[in-house]
Amino acid sequence: MNFYKSLFSIKARLADLIKKTFVIIGTVLFSLFQTSGQDGQSVYPVSERLGDRGYCAARLKGDSLILENSRMKRCFIWNNGNIKTFSVENKGSKFVWVCNAKNPDISFPGVKGQGENGVFSVKNISGGPSIPAHLEATATCSIGSIEVKRVFRLYPDCPAIACDLFLRGKANTPWVQSEINSEEQQMSDAGNGKVPVVEKLELPGRHWKIDAVEFHDVSDRFNSLIKEVSGISYFQTLFRGNLLFATEIFSGKGIFLLKEAPCSNSQLAYSGNDFLTEFGTIKILGAGISNSDLDAEQWRRAYGFVTGVYEGGTNRLLALHNYLQRVRLRQPGRDEMIMMNFWGDHAERTRIDENFTMRELESGAKLGITHLQLDWGWQKKDGWNPDSVKFPNGLTPVVRKGKELGIDISLWFMPNPDNNNANWEKDANALIQLYKTYGIRTFKIDGVKLPTKESEINFRKMLDKVVQITNGEVVFNLDITAGKRGGYFYFNEYGNMFVENRYTDYPNYYPWWTLRNLWMLSKYIPAQNLQVEFLNKWRNQGKYGNDPFAPGNYRFDYLFAITMAGQPLAWFKGGGLPEEAFLSAPAIKEYQKVQADFHSGYILPIGEEPSGTSWTGFQSQKSGTSNGYVLVFREQNPNSSKELKLPMILPGKYKFEKISGDGQSFTTKVRGGLVNFSLPGINRYSFYKYSLLKKD
Repeated sequence: MNFYKSLFSIKARLADLIKKTFVIIGTVLFSLFQTSGQDGQSVYPVSERLGDRGYCAARLKGDSLILENSRMKRCFIWNNGNIKTFSVENKGSKFVWVCNAKNPDISFPGVKGQGENGVFSVKNISGGPSIPAHLEATATCSIGSIEVKRVFRLYPDCPAIACDLFLRGKANTPWVQSEINSEEQQMSDAGNGKVPVVEKLELPGRHWKIDAVEFHDVSDRFNSLIKEVSGISYFQTLFRGNLLFATEIFSGKGIFLLKEAPCSNSQLAYSGNDFLTEFGTIKILGAGISNSDLDAEQWRRAYGFVTGVYEGGTNRLLALHNYLQRVRLRQPGRDEMIMMNFWGDHAERTRIDENFTMRELESGAKLGITHLQLDWGWQKKDGWNPDSVKFPNGLTPVVRKGKELGIDISLWFMPNPDNNNANWEKDANALIQLYKTYGIRTFKIDGVKLPTKESEINFRKMLDKVVQITNGEVVFNLDITAGKRGGYFYFNEYGNMFVENRYTDYPNYYPWWTLRNLWMLSKYIPAQNLQVEFLNKWRNQGKYGNDPFAPGNYRFDYLFAITMAGQPLAWFKGGGLPEEAFLSAPAIKEYQKVQADFHSGYILPIGEEPSGTSWTGFQSQKSGTSNGYVLVFREQNPNSSKELKLPMILPGKYKFEKISGDGQSFTTKVRGGLVNFSLPGINRYSFYKYSLLKKD
């Protein structure tokens, strides 16, 4: 038996050596055999804080295009701008995939011809209030009757490279079928050039595990927001979703592809699927634009994509989160919030006025909120000015009172959807004026309708103008609870996402449902980008009967704790709370002290999926550190203690210091990421800050 094990080990090492040899030879040949082409420039922005990790570069020499940073390198055959991927390298593991690039990476139905008029340029983006410093490399070319512009974004110390895609020109062949055909026909269409392909990797080998993730917004209808599908890449196979992980089974190393688009159900010009795999070949399908949407003069933005590298296990989630936290810079004083909005208490919709708002500010300050959001009803019926009957002095008195209490006033706003958001500039000017007049910088954007490419373009113009004129000071709470909107990966550079409407009136607010949705989303989306509500548990208790999961069976601070990994939203009228509710104020105020630090780390779910009877929670830890936070929940589970695995913690002796909740501070040795937590009763939580005392 030992003989066969040794033989297998020798064969495995030999196969790996042969593979590495071919990789080296291929890479050398790529550098040496260059045909004529346009020489481009190299840019090396280096951050003093990151040192060598701040390195980014983009260069075109002859027929070789190279994009790289300290974590990832991607090489292309220039091909007159109609690029073909030659290799992808994970620099951390020094692992290179040499691709079998027979055809260009991008293709469109009915668009024929070689790449022509290729142009390459590089720009160093210094960054701003919301945009981190990065390198921008633009590759433009003509392919038949259309022009393609790819704007690659490279961030320092990031194991992923993003690409924003723009198109213009004319194409007569339809890019999307008039109806969704059978799966077999869809595979045939995708494989035979009848569906746009915006990204393609022809990776070597035939043994790839595929994990695809489909996301749902429209949470007014859906209560399971994640669907995960796994399989082995075989002959042509279709997958739905914004995210795909491809892991090489032999090595455990992999590549992820993120389609920066709305959720599958809400995408424009949708073919019915997002990815097509065939052994090591992976294609991203659908551009979010049809041939009839093209303009001969104006660039039209299509759906972009991100390609990243990882080494198995939790590392693939950390690689994804690394990129997603680059999309928007987080500023604690602007982006962190504990918001209160009375809309969760249905009866108060028409009662909003200056006196009501003043009372809400007093209640909110007593509870510990940082933002008070005035929902529908604050504005005039014919425009975006305060209702002069309800607010005879405008919003100045309530804004002033809020500042005295440490609370920002925020507003609900619905863009005019007429004629594909044609009045976008008027809406933008209204938002800008509210910012200039009152200093209001947080707006809930609701009622958005994006049924066409034109409406999407105009909506983005509105957001861009507000951000530009206010120098990035304005934050948007983007409501994704209904209709065709941006989902989790589109427009996410503008603020956070208002995830769901839940009410005790119906009743459809169950605390463990909210915890489950946040827990599941946090695996693939930074939880700190999600606005999550907790409700007045004392309202409508009779409507729940003897339901064991009724909100009345939970402590109020527990309901708040469910939201802490995200941006907490007190979805109620503060003046409607009983005095008992304000006993939770110390926990809320302690959380406020560490909120920004907690949210500055990578937040991943731990324990079991919330079910109402699980041990579950979240871990937060900054990259390159040994310190972090843990939020643990004991739902209605009979066990008073539970060993949970913290995926980011290293071996050593740690101190766990309680910030709030029911647990006790403790010191323990950590092996294999396992930590034992104890809570004295069901429906209890504890929030800890941990620090490394001694390495193993």
